[in-house]
Amino acid sequence: MTQTPLPPAPPSSPVPAAAWSRPLGLGWERPYTVRYASNIDDGPWQGMPLGGFGAGCFGRSPRGDINLWQIDGGDRVFRSLPSCQFSIFEQGEGKAAQAYALSTEAADDGSLGAWQWYPPSTGDRTTGTYSALYPRSWFEYEGVFDCQIRCEQFSPIIPGNYQETSYPVAIFEWSVHNPTDRPITLSLMLSWENVVGWFTNAIAAPEVKVRDDGSPEYEYQPRWGESAGNFSRWIEDFYRVGCTLMNVQDLAFVDAHPGEAPPEGRGQWAIVTVQNPAVEVSYHTHWNPAGDGADLWQDFARTGSLPDEPDETPAQPGERVGAAIAVRFTVQPGRTRKVPFVIAWDFPTTEFAAGVNYQRRYTDFFGRNGTNAWTIARTALKHYEEWREKIQAWQAPILDRPDWPDWFKMALFNELYDLSAGGSLWTAADERDPKGQFAVLECMDYRWYESLDVRLYGSFGLLQLWPELEKAVMRAFARAIPTADDTPRVIGYNQAAAVRKLRDATPHDLGAPNEHPWERSNYTSYQDCNLWKDLGSDFVLLVYRDYGLTGGTDVEFLAECWGSVVRALDYLKGFDGDGDGIPENSGAPDQTFDDWRLQGVSAYCGGLWIAALEAAIAIADILLAAEGSGQRDRAGTLLDPQGVILDPEEIRQARDRFSQWRGQARSRYDELLWNGQYYRLDSASNSDVVMADQLCGQFYARLLNLPDVVPADRARTAIEHIYQSCFVAFNDFCRSDRAAALGWQCDPNGPAIGIANGVLADGSPENPKATHPLEVWTGINFGLAAFWLQMGFKAEAFEVTEAVVHQIYSGGLQFRTPEAITPQGTFRACTYLRPLAIWALYGILTEFESLNP
Repeated sequence: MTQTPLPPAPPSSPVPAAAWSRPLGLGWERPYTVRYASNIDDGPWQGMPLGGFGAGCFGRSPRGDINLWQIDGGDRVFRSLPSCQFSIFEQGEGKAAQAYALSTEAADDGSLGAWQWYPPSTGDRTTGTYSALYPRSWFEYEGVFDCQIRCEQFSPIIPGNYQETSYPVAIFEWSVHNPTDRPITLSLMLSWENVVGWFTNAIAAPEVKVRDDGSPEYEYQPRWGESAGNFSRWIEDFYRVGCTLMNVQDLAFVDAHPGEAPPEGRGQWAIVTVQNPAVEVSYHTHWNPAGDGADLWQDFARTGSLPDEPDETPAQPGERVGAAIAVRFTVQPGRTRKVPFVIAWDFPTTEFAAGVNYQRRYTDFFGRNGTNAWTIARTALKHYEEWREKIQAWQAPILDRPDWPDWFKMALFNELYDLSAGGSLWTAADERDPKGQFAVLECMDYRWYESLDVRLYGSFGLLQLWPELEKAVMRAFARAIPTADDTPRVIGYNQAAAVRKLRDATPHDLGAPNEHPWERSNYTSYQDCNLWKDLGSDFVLLVYRDYGLTGGTDVEFLAECWGSVVRALDYLKGFDGDGDGIPENSGAPDQTFDDWRLQGVSAYCGGLWIAALEAAIAIADILLAAEGSGQRDRAGTLLDPQGVILDPEEIRQARDRFSQWRGQARSRYDELLWNGQYYRLDSASNSDVVMADQLCGQFYARLLNLPDVVPADRARTAIEHIYQSCFVAFNDFCRSDRAAALGWQCDPNGPAIGIANGVLADGSPENPKATHPLEVWTGINFGLAAFWLQMGFKAEAFEVTEAVVHQIYSGGLQFRTPEAITPQGTFRACTYLRPLAIWALYGILTEFESLNP
């Protein structure tokens, strides 16, 4: 007897078990809300960003809408644009057709009223799942269509890759499986509004104002909806088909200025798919996104096809225009079909202050005239499967670790989102910077680049995965240290007068998007960063870290930074008022906890100082050894940022000076600060606060195989007290009646939220009105966990890391991880750089094996 063969099984899900998941369109009951009204709070509908580093990006949320736009370098718009959307038409034999735009939220501006929107999940019914494991994410649709439908989306973010990682492109691969016994016809449509020209500041020279929290800010006003001259062109390029969205004035500029880059905001988009005999591709190049959408939806919802109208009429002033492509096909019972779409964009120029223009890194590979969106998309269609295989090969060893919990694997990858969505810049290469210059904002509220105190922890992801970009950032700081900027300004914290940048002071940051990043540093004016006591030490430690943990062979990098290492430490030593070898804190907030006053010698800054002296001595020894071994051409003849040839005798003199200071400092640190249980906050305030990050210098000393800053047994005793006071007792206090009596609105049955920066031994606040001591800083928690892991406290390290990860990914903070969360369910400073410190844990767990040759 002949048996009927069974239909092929549906393909297994490619979504890793560790990915973060959320039911489509299901809201949050109690999402975190912003602590200060002046800070950004876009709400919890945040999805993984798509786009290469420094290329601009957009984000598609767990509702299915595209709502994050970072196409302008360093600036952003968070606003849903329903016209930029995927839609699905489905019709089975004997069934009525159905069509949905795949967002669970209808347009709220009165547009697209003719469209049918996908039903959201509820507490009783799931209509699908959104999952993310950066740089890949997935939409899976359930219970609405007869077909099983999944969309995987990603960009070529590949470790150690300095080309494709910069590409402005997003790939969407749709997988459609028919589990029924009858054929099903299905159509996938990608509609895209022509937003060329929208993403540049309409305010030519925005006024810098001081926000209520003392931070400088400026207004960013995109040219949202300004589409005059925009049009779309249908292109058939062998098997590749799609639309290029452009502007008539831009084409005229290219013709009139051959070889020149266009102004900021000018360029192209491209939406592209493939055609073959098994599919039917149709298109529409001129529909009205501001109307009811019937001109596009009516045909699609009825037949799954578009009218093939090649209309290149430019939009008139006040008019908006979009393009769309649809791929229609039939899936036989038990079969699966995959359909790729690509969205690419080409906006090669980023303008900062008027006339300060840079070209983006990807232009090194595609040209700078802003007409290469189609070429970028075509490249993606050719290589996207190879790119995905490289991403999978990178992630697999981590995902396959049975001894690591899924929540940890998930957070490792997803926290990397900030390297794309954190306002990142990556410039075209030149002779001085052969891989370009790179920078990420401190956060979206504090919009200045690469805050040095923050990247002390927050740069571990960049270091381990793209070490050449990490070194590029540190070279920029080395160049900035010898510079001076005597621009007067008022300090937001206390209204004192100060100059912007003193010569040889280590800058806090590398500038802001409205000025000239890399050339003008110290943008922040909340504090006078010329007075900070941690920045110089941070610089030295990061230089030596970046050398040592990338193989310990790049003597050229050390030589380039050496002159600034000396300047930074000599400048910082000037704050040693009593001559005991350790610079004193001034009683003002003069370090990374910039609302927290430290007085005299502090555990935090003093420990970093000792570790930095050890690092500088080690650097000097390496440079002198290179001289002695005949490597003078490699090291000794290199120029420092001021163009001075390194002199071995001057290196020896600096080394001797640092050795003398080290001897003094070591004899005083424990004498002044050790109280038998932990290191006191400082030597002059008489505070009994247990500071969580008191031994950051010890962490870095151990990390870099330098001599311990403090005896190991004392470090372990201090960790035990920090764990008990700042984590266990603090979280117990938050749930207690004592906290409620202070007005803290905490959940008495809630889980732990993490380690507080500084509390009394019983977990209570020294000052209930304090800000930074009572916040849980996500990145500091991850950095502390790395230190504890380093010192043998693995269970405690994972306990606190899990607590913070849980708060982020259950509280609607995903893909906008803040600097700080509070027991009251509030946060501060979203999309923050420091949480990339979670990669420090990975480094400790693997002994930074990925960085060693």
